[in-house]
Amino acid sequence: MSQGEAGIYIFCGIQADTGESFGQVEVEGEKVDLFVIPYKDAGMVAAEVPMKIYHPNKENLMMHQGAVSQVMKQNQTVIPVSFGNVFKSREDVAVLLENLYPQFEKLFPAIKGKIELGLKVIGKKEWLESQVSGNEKIENLTKSVQGKSEAASYYERIQLGGIAQKIVQSLQREVEQDIFEPLKTLSEASKVNDPIGEKMLLNAAFLIDREKEAEFDQKVNEAYEKWKDKVDFNYSGPWPAYNFVNIRLTVENAG
Repeated sequence: MSQGEAGIYIFCGIQADTGESFGQVEVEGEKVDLFVIPYKDAGMVAAEVPMKIYHPNKENLMMHQGAVSQVMKQNQTVIPVSFGNVFKSREDVAVLLENLYPQFEKLFPAIKGKIELGLKVIGKKEWLESQVSGNEKIENLTKSVQGKSEAASYYERIQLGGIAQKIVQSLQREVEQDIFEPLKTLSEASKVNDPIGEKMLLNAAFLIDREKEAEFDQKVNEAYEKWKDKVDFNYSGPWPAYNFVNIRLTVENAG
């Protein structure tokens, strides 16, 4: 494949007037125009880029997210597409869109006017340590481990790890009950993903009506005020419905 060959990189699907312009995006140092490849009342937001594999490094992932955010700012109903999909031609993308259209048609009413917000709750190190070290069983085991060789205290160390894990799990349940559940009532759909790292107590995504964003923010702020001495909040969005949309880009008989 020659170095100069161009490909079509796709960012997201939309339900919209295809005449809209979404500006430019910088792909690995080159500014390129975003354009829409239409099919019926749907479109695929794309850009012309060198035909190659794009690695999911931080810069490229930010580029992909940034382009999708630009589209979302225009109140579009956005169907997310995963990072790194490059096609040979606009015609190939049009065929893809035609094949995906039955899925898009079902998704449009389900996500119209809705956004995804993410909330990660991370326990503060000192607070987590105080919860673990204040536990009677752990205190007793820690005392019995002291002064013993590592081999002699092997099973006690395993028990220590197990009890500490149970304490963190019970804190995760408490956070889910006290922070996640009230937010869930304001959302159209919600999802708890696996925590990332040992200190994360909640990794949640919420699909909410755009109109309810201010009310939802308020509820997040109230939860933060209550918990801020114990945890940090990482509140992000608005995103397209990444956690609530599952489209398959592998299209049978597309060619």
